[in-house]
Amino acid sequence: MKRVVYPGTFDPITNGHVDLVERACRLFDHVILSVAASTKKNPLFTLEERVDQAQQVLSHLDNLEICGFDVLLADFVREKKAHGVLRGLRAVSDFEYEFQLANMNRALSPQMESLFLTPAEHLSYISSSLVREIASLGGDVSKFVPPLIVQALQEKFQLTANS
Repeated sequence: MKRVVYPGTFDPITNGHVDLVERACRLFDHVILSVAASTKKNPLFTLEERVDQAQQVLSHLDNLEICGFDVLLADFVREKKAHGVLRGLRAVSDFEYEFQLANMNRALSPQMESLFLTPAEHLSYISSSLVREIASLGGDVSKFVPPLIVQALQEKFQLTANS
Protein backbone atom coordinates (compact mmCIF):
# COMPACT_ATOMS: atom_id res chain seq x y z
CA MET A 1 0.00 0.00 0.00
CA LYS A 2 1.48 3.33 -1.04
CA ARG A 3 1.13 5.92 1.74
CA VAL A 4 2.07 9.59 1.61
CA VAL A 5 2.07 12.32 4.24
CA TYR A 6 0.84 15.79 3.29
CA PRO A 7 2.10 18.05 6.11
CA GLY A 8 1.26 21.68 6.70
CA THR A 9 -0.19 24.11 9.17
CA PHE A 10 -3.46 24.47 7.23
CA ASP A 11 -4.20 27.72 9.06
CA PRO A 12 -6.76 27.73 7.53
CA ILE A 13 -7.24 24.98 5.00
CA THR A 14 -7.86 26.55 1.58
CA ASN A 15 -9.43 25.44 -1.69
CA GLY A 16 -5.88 24.94 -2.96
CA HIS A 17 -5.19 22.47 -0.14
CA VAL A 18 -8.47 20.69 -0.86
CA ASP A 19 -7.53 20.40 -4.54
CA LEU A 20 -4.15 18.86 -3.70
CA VAL A 21 -5.62 16.41 -1.17
CA GLU A 22 -8.31 15.24 -3.58
CA ARG A 23 -5.74 14.68 -6.32
CA ALA A 24 -3.36 12.92 -3.93
CA CYS A 25 -6.18 10.60 -2.86
CA ARG A 26 -6.55 9.55 -6.50
CA LEU A 27 -2.81 8.86 -6.78
CA PHE A 28 -2.12 7.05 -3.50
CA ASP A 29 -3.74 4.23 -1.57
CA HIS A 30 -3.60 6.20 1.68
CA VAL A 31 -3.01 9.92 2.27
CA ILE A 32 -2.23 11.32 5.71
CA LEU A 33 -3.01 15.01 6.03
CA SER A 34 -0.76 15.99 8.92
CA VAL A 35 -1.61 19.24 10.63
CA ALA A 36 1.51 20.70 12.22
CA ALA A 37 1.23 22.31 15.64
CA SER A 38 3.62 25.05 14.41
CA THR A 39 3.53 27.10 17.60
CA LYS A 40 6.43 29.22 16.25
CA LYS A 41 4.10 30.44 13.48
CA ASN A 42 1.54 31.55 16.08
CA PRO A 43 -1.44 30.06 14.22
CA LEU A 44 -4.84 31.75 14.28
CA PHE A 45 -6.64 28.45 14.91
CA THR A 46 -5.64 25.90 17.53
CA LEU A 47 -4.29 22.55 16.40
CA GLU A 48 -7.57 20.91 17.45
CA GLU A 49 -9.60 23.45 15.46
CA ARG A 50 -7.47 22.93 12.34
CA VAL A 51 -7.72 19.13 12.57
CA ASP A 52 -11.49 19.36 13.07
CA GLN A 53 -11.88 21.79 10.15
CA ALA A 54 -9.89 19.51 7.86
CA GLN A 55 -11.95 16.49 8.94
CA GLN A 56 -15.19 18.29 8.16
CA VAL A 57 -14.05 19.76 4.84
CA LEU A 58 -12.50 16.51 3.59
CA SER A 59 -14.95 13.97 5.03
CA HIS A 60 -15.89 12.81 1.51
CA LEU A 61 -12.49 11.13 1.00
CA ASP A 62 -12.33 7.48 2.08
CA ASN A 63 -8.56 6.96 1.86
CA LEU A 64 -7.63 10.03 3.90
CA GLU A 65 -6.41 10.09 7.49
CA ILE A 66 -6.17 13.43 9.29
CA CYS A 67 -4.10 13.97 12.40
CA GLY A 68 -2.08 16.58 14.22
CA PHE A 69 1.64 16.29 14.88
CA ASP A 70 4.35 18.14 16.78
CA VAL A 71 7.45 16.06 16.10
CA LEU A 72 10.18 16.08 13.48
CA LEU A 73 8.57 15.39 10.10
CA ALA A 74 11.09 12.68 9.20
CA ASP A 75 10.21 10.83 12.42
CA PHE A 76 6.48 11.28 11.82
CA VAL A 77 6.73 9.88 8.27
CA ARG A 78 8.66 6.88 9.58
CA GLU A 79 6.12 6.36 12.39
CA LYS A 80 3.25 6.40 9.87
CA LYS A 81 5.13 3.97 7.59
CA ALA A 82 4.67 6.37 4.68
CA HIS A 83 6.73 6.30 1.51
CA GLY A 84 7.17 10.03 1.27
CA VAL A 85 5.98 13.56 1.74
CA LEU A 86 3.68 15.46 -0.55
CA ARG A 87 4.16 19.20 -0.88
CA GLY A 88 2.36 21.79 -2.96
CA LEU A 89 4.14 24.24 -5.22
CA ARG A 90 2.13 27.33 -6.08
CA ALA A 91 4.83 29.35 -7.77
CA VAL A 92 8.51 29.29 -8.65
CA SER A 93 9.15 31.23 -5.45
CA ASP A 94 8.02 28.18 -3.43
CA PHE A 95 10.54 25.91 -5.15
CA GLU A 96 13.74 27.10 -3.45
CA TYR A 97 12.38 26.58 0.07
CA GLU A 98 10.78 23.25 -0.83
CA PHE A 99 13.98 22.05 -2.52
CA GLN A 100 15.98 22.89 0.61
CA LEU A 101 13.39 21.16 2.81
CA ALA A 102 13.38 18.04 0.59
CA ASN A 103 17.17 17.78 0.77
CA MET A 104 17.18 18.24 4.54
CA ASN A 105 14.49 15.58 4.96
CA ARG A 106 16.51 13.22 2.75
CA ALA A 107 19.59 13.86 4.92
CA LEU A 108 17.55 13.03 8.04
CA SER A 109 15.81 10.04 6.50
CA PRO A 110 17.45 8.78 3.26
CA GLN A 111 14.53 6.53 2.33
CA MET A 112 12.01 9.41 2.49
CA GLU A 113 10.95 10.81 -0.87
CA SER A 114 9.51 14.26 -1.49
CA LEU A 115 6.80 14.62 -4.12
CA PHE A 116 5.41 17.85 -5.47
CA LEU A 117 2.03 18.74 -6.92
CA THR A 118 0.88 22.04 -8.27
CA PRO A 119 -2.65 23.22 -7.56
CA ALA A 120 -5.13 23.89 -10.31
CA GLU A 121 -4.19 27.12 -12.07
CA HIS A 122 -7.18 29.06 -10.73
CA LEU A 123 -6.06 28.20 -7.17
CA SER A 124 -2.32 28.83 -7.51
CA TYR A 125 -2.35 32.30 -5.94
CA ILE A 126 -4.19 31.29 -2.76
CA SER A 127 -2.24 31.09 0.50
CA SER A 128 -3.44 30.69 4.06
CA SER A 129 -1.60 33.83 5.15
CA LEU A 130 -3.29 35.95 2.47
CA VAL A 131 -6.67 34.46 3.38
CA ARG A 132 -6.11 35.30 7.07
CA GLU A 133 -5.09 38.86 6.20
CA ILE A 134 -8.08 39.46 3.94
CA ALA A 135 -10.47 37.98 6.52
CA SER A 136 -8.92 40.03 9.34
CA LEU A 137 -9.74 43.18 7.39
CA GLY A 138 -13.32 42.13 6.74
CA GLY A 139 -12.78 41.02 3.15
CA ASP A 140 -14.71 38.28 1.39
CA VAL A 141 -12.69 35.04 1.30
CA SER A 142 -15.50 32.79 0.04
CA LYS A 143 -13.73 32.18 -3.30
CA PHE A 144 -10.60 30.93 -1.53
CA VAL A 145 -11.82 28.62 1.25
CA PRO A 146 -14.67 26.18 1.88
CA PRO A 147 -17.86 27.68 3.44
CA LEU A 148 -17.09 26.13 6.84
CA ILE A 149 -13.79 28.04 6.90
CA VAL A 150 -15.44 31.32 5.86
CA GLN A 151 -17.69 30.98 8.91
CA ALA A 152 -14.81 30.01 11.21
CA LEU A 153 -12.76 33.01 10.09
CA GLN A 154 -15.70 35.38 10.57
CA GLU A 155 -16.27 34.01 14.07
CA LYS A 156 -12.57 34.17 14.96
CA PHE A 157 -12.17 37.77 13.81
CA GLN A 158 -15.50 38.80 15.32
CA LEU A 159 -14.27 37.49 18.66
CA THR A 160 -10.93 39.24 18.20
CA ALA A 161 -12.68 42.54 17.37
CA ASN A 162 -14.88 42.27 20.46
CA SER A 163 -11.96 41.52 22.80
